[in-house]
Parts: sequence; C-alpha cells; structure tokens
Amino acid sequence: MMDVAAMAGVSQATVSLVLNGSPGVKLAQSTRDRVFASAADLGYQFVPRRARRSQITRSTIIFVADEVSTDPWIPLAFEGASDRALDFGVTTALLVSHGDDEVEALLAPLLDQQAVLGYIYGTALTRLVEPAPSLKQKQSVLINCYDQDGALPGLVPSDVAGGRLATERLLEAGRCRIGLINGQQGVDNSRNRLRGYKQALAAADVSFDAALVRYGNWEPSSGYEMTHQLMQLPNPPDAIFCANDMMAMGCIDALRERGSSVPDDVAVIGYDDREIAQFTHPPLTTLILPFYDMGQLAADMLLGEAPIPELGSPPTQVDCALVERGSVRAQAPVSATR
Repeated sequence: MMDVAAMAGVSQATVSLVLNGSPGVKLAQSTRDRVFASAADLGYQFVPRRARRSQITRSTIIFVADEVSTDPWIPLAFEGASDRALDFGVTTALLVSHGDDEVEALLAPLLDQQAVLGYIYGTALTRLVEPAPSLKQKQSVLINCYDQDGALPGLVPSDVAGGRLATERLLEAGRCRIGLINGQQGVDNSRNRLRGYKQALAAADVSFDAALVRYGNWEPSSGYEMTHQLMQLPNPPDAIFCANDMMAMGCIDALRERGSSVPDDVAVIGYDDREIAQFTHPPLTTLILPFYDMGQLAADMLLGEAPIPELGSPPTQVDCALVERGSVRAQAPVSATR
C-alpha cells in the first residue's frame, strides 16, 4: 500500500479509503483513478481483512470527544465512524468529556461493563494528547490528535500538503503575490498550513515575504481586518489564502468593500469546505477537512478492515481534497520580482 501511495502521489490513508470502497468519502475522481491505476501498474491485489459479523463479539464502539459544539468537525468524524460501524452491525456511542482528565478516568469502569469493541478519541483542535489509561487498555484510535510516543494509532488532516495544494492552485492561476491569513500562532493547524504555503512558494521559485503573512483567530472578523492590512501594503497581494472558510468570508467582504473584484483582482481560497462556502459571492474555492473520512478509517481499523500502524509510528496523514468554485480563476501570468 505504501508503494501504491508513492506512485499515486497520495497518502497511505487515501489508498486504504479508495481500495476499501468506503462510501461517503469525499475524494476527487482523479485521485481515485490514480490510486486504481497505480495499484494495477504494480500488480497489487488488495485483500482487506473482512471482519464478518459472526466474528464480531463486541457490539459497541465508544467515541470519546473533547468538544462537539464549537465546530462541526468532530460530529462529522463521529458520523463517519457510526456509518461505517453500522455496516457490520456495530453501534457507536458518543461521550463528551470536555477534555477533563477526571471525567475520562471515570469512564473506564462504566464502559468496562459494556460490550466494547474499541475506542475512538477525537479532539476539536489538532494537538498532542496524553491518552487516558482506559484508552490504552483497549483497542483505540486517535482522531485529529496524537500521543507523544505513538502508543496509539492517530489520524490527522494532512495540513502541510493541504497548505501546499492551496498555494499551488493560486500559483497555477498566475498569481505572484500570495497573502496568507493564518489561524492563531502556535497551534498545529496554523504551523503546518504555513509550512505547506512556504513549500509551494519555494518550489515555484517565489521568494517568501513575511509581510504577506498575517495571523487571525479563525473568525470572519479577523479575515476582514487582516485583508484590509494586506491590501494597504505598498505592493498588495493578488491572491489570498485563508486558513479557514470563516476568515475567507471576512476576506471577501473586505475586498468587496475596497472595490476589488474576486477573483479578477484578487483570488481567494479557503480551507475547511464548510457548508456556507458554496453560498459566498462568488462561491469559495476551498479544501475539504477529511473528518468524515477519518471517522470511517478509524472504524475500519477497529473492525479489522484497515491496517493499524506499528507501535511508535507517526500519525497517519489523511489528504485534504481541493474543491473548485468561483473565487479562483486562471489568468495570464504576469511578470513579477521573484
């Protein structure tokens, strides 16, 4: 599977999702075609470890979340896990701990009375965690988080690759001055999307300009404010990559207020693919946060449908697919200082 992933230019998690035929996975058809073509070229015959219903003696997966009300991502992961588990007659129960260690510790004796197949532990923010002992005592998978020593398998969005893909799309549209409105400093998502942004610029031989990077707080107000700051530069950007769709909404509002047309004057790309992204004016080009896919893959691991990484492995990166809409459009390349 690693050879197929390398040939297709995708993550091993994507190969698993495609070859397992997981329903509801939001991957571009071109990505699916590359995976199938690479598997065929390599002569790889994928044989999933099908877990027969008669072989499953435990009937419940416990999904423990630190938060479900601030963003839609963990509920999406739960939905993916639940949909997949139901294919095998397994139910999924959601418990919200609010990240309280004492609450999570109290869950163990209660849950030990249930017919638990395994645990999924998900966090609203991509981060390092110290799993509760109860998670280590049973088969468990981490979603959107990872532990220090890789004792438990983890699944996280491929934010470095996503940041690179978003920036590459703007470069392909002929944009040369690409601003970045990032999330809060010091968190994994912001740090990794910035890394991807820098990698894409370097690969295109475009010099990194720190003046084009601003930090917001993931809310529309900061996208609005930072866009005004960027457009007031002596040499303003001709494209802006917003690290989430909410800030992209504020960005588009600010550009409209300044009389700049999107995408003719300034192209805008977001990140998340929130439902509202298709209703902005113009509709927002963005990347999908693959939480539904991660939920399905986590359930597959617990059900024996997908391989579990070896102990000590880094978290598995799950690809963020690009969604093309109207806020980015190709234009003739223009000369620029590089």
